[in-house]
Amino acid sequence: MLHVHRLAPAVATAVLAAAALATAGTAHAAPAAPHTRAALDATCSQAYLPLPDPSCTPGATNPDVTQDTIDSTICVAGYSTSIRPSTTYTNRLKVQQIAQYGYTDTDTADYEEDHFIPLSLGGNPTDPNNLWPEPRYTTGTSGRSSTDKDTVEYRLYRAVCNHQVNLVPAQQAIATDWTTALSALGLG
Repeated sequence: MLHVHRLAPAVATAVLAAAALATAGTAHAAPAAPHTRAALDATCSQAYLPLPDPSCTPGATNPDVTQDTIDSTICVAGYSTSIRPSTTYTNRLKVQQIAQYGYTDTDTADYEEDHFIPLSLGGNPTDPNNLWPEPRYTTGTSGRSSTDKDTVEYRLYRAVCNHQVNLVPAQQAIATDWTTALSALGLG
């Protein structure tokens, strides 16, 4: 007699293993349950939320973007889009980093693979030190979300491109604490 309920876990394991092979291109053991896997892989702390763990995501800048080049790089319409990495790259990294942060919610749709120092402020597009799985929902004691960070990024970008603030201080302010970056620079 065939017991379908006993086959389901085996089929799920086979499907997950096949997905891992298709994604990574190399053989891996079938992943453990998400909460177990996250607990085992957690190497980054959630204690800093809504900021990333600075030891895992310190930020990284693009050497092609300097104060002298902002008018021909970040301040040109479409610049960020032109250097944004592919979603194939960022989605693969997001899955790895969700595990590194030990998030119990492993639904990738609940996270933005965020450039800690944004592309619009000369952040490195592909360096994993500048990318992290930022929760789309409110986190930490500040009650802020990824949408709030996007607003700060845009205001800093406008200030840099309007020559109200120099590039490096804007990069440093957002990398230190995006929740206070505007006030630290006298912008809000």
